[in-house]
Amino acid sequence: MTKPVVTRFAPSPTGFLHIGGGRTALFNWLYARRFGGKMLLRIEDTDRERSTDAAIDAIIDGLKWLGLDWDGDPIFQFARASRHAEIAHDLLARGRAYRCFATPAELDEMREKARAEGRPMKYDGRWRDRDPATAPAGLKPVIRLRAPLDGETVVEDQVQGRVVWQNKDLDDLVLLRSDGTPTYMLAVVVDDHDMGVTHVIRGDDHLTNAARQTQIYQAMGWEVPVMAHIPLIHGPDGAKLSKRHGALGVDAYRSMGYLPAAVRNYLVRLGWAHGDQEVFSTDEMIAAFDLAAIGRSASRFDYAKLENLNGIYMRAASVDEILAALDQVMPELGPPRGLGPALSGTMRARFALAMPGLKERAKTLVELLDSAAYLYSPRPLVLEEKAAALLDGEARQRLGLLIAPLEALGEWTVGSTEAAVRAFAEAQGLKLGQVAQPLRAALTGKSTSPGLFDVLAVLGREECILRLKDVAT
Repeated sequence: MTKPVVTRFAPSPTGFLHIGGGRTALFNWLYARRFGGKMLLRIEDTDRERSTDAAIDAIIDGLKWLGLDWDGDPIFQFARASRHAEIAHDLLARGRAYRCFATPAELDEMREKARAEGRPMKYDGRWRDRDPATAPAGLKPVIRLRAPLDGETVVEDQVQGRVVWQNKDLDDLVLLRSDGTPTYMLAVVVDDHDMGVTHVIRGDDHLTNAARQTQIYQAMGWEVPVMAHIPLIHGPDGAKLSKRHGALGVDAYRSMGYLPAAVRNYLVRLGWAHGDQEVFSTDEMIAAFDLAAIGRSASRFDYAKLENLNGIYMRAASVDEILAALDQVMPELGPPRGLGPALSGTMRARFALAMPGLKERAKTLVELLDSAAYLYSPRPLVLEEKAAALLDGEARQRLGLLIAPLEALGEWTVGSTEAAVRAFAEAQGLKLGQVAQPLRAALTGKSTSPGLFDVLAVLGREECILRLKDVAT
């Protein structure tokens, strides 16, 4: 009987959830969901100096925003240190590990020799077969894996293919430091085994680790999980994604006004393909995702493509979905002038009425808030330069004359306000634009906006008349 799929996402809490980490989590989540399995979350907090509670909170917050849930409670690696040490001593008892008393000076000497010979540092095994009784007094040993000296270590990687290391090129790695703390290599293997992880899906910067970790599995007689090492994400220039390329943390994309569903969709297409399809619902992603379709080459992050994809999601979202997304992002952005940290009451109703026009034009929530400024800007409006140019003396005079017919309207709708403005322009012997453009400027402070008569309907009679009186002469 095939074992149920268990994947894991295992970030180090030394900073925000990197966008590359978000993609790794997504791939693990999709694979587990595709096969009816579980995705576990392990916080690899063994670096006590750099691990912080704030980073743990940021990782969990980022995963939740992306809509990636995990099974069970998060597991904290540091809390399992005694279990890791237990396995190191088990290997020692089996003769698959040994105590090494090499001094820092001896290790420095090996390092210098390797540097002089232009090769990577490799421990020379000097304590592999020596009697610990001959060790210098008072020197605390490390515990090293007794790695095989010949033959090969092979990983049948689901993305990279068959990867082979010559054992003569791999040294006896440290399992337990002299102070009794476990190394990352040991902790990862013990945790993955104890958690029942069947598939390790992670960045290809861990590919070399796969050889060393495989040797630990084999030394313990444990089954090695299926491994899939995915290429890293590069910036638009082809270099490894870094701070100079812009936003790196998942939280930054939220603050830039992207929808989580759009970011998920964008990330899944970074390195994975399903024919020519670009837009996927979550269910479609789960149904289609597999490891074989992940490419071996690095993907380039394209902000323009993300923005266009986000625009598709904005247009497809319901009014309520956009309002809910705004509720989530507005406290982070800081309220624009004239708008509180949340939408409520009359303002929420205005946004709801205006939303069909707003979301058609905006590619991000930030753009949408900007284009909705006419809804919340305090009176008197601050006019953009082009809008101010439209409101010359003659235009202001006309707008003053327009107030009366607008006030006299029996009902205030898109159709009734349009009819009134058209009738006014005709009576004055003007083209519609000669009235509509200054009217737009007076009501929004801008020269462009959603449909003018939609603006009138959304703002309502009272607010429109007040804004016209602010500019009329």
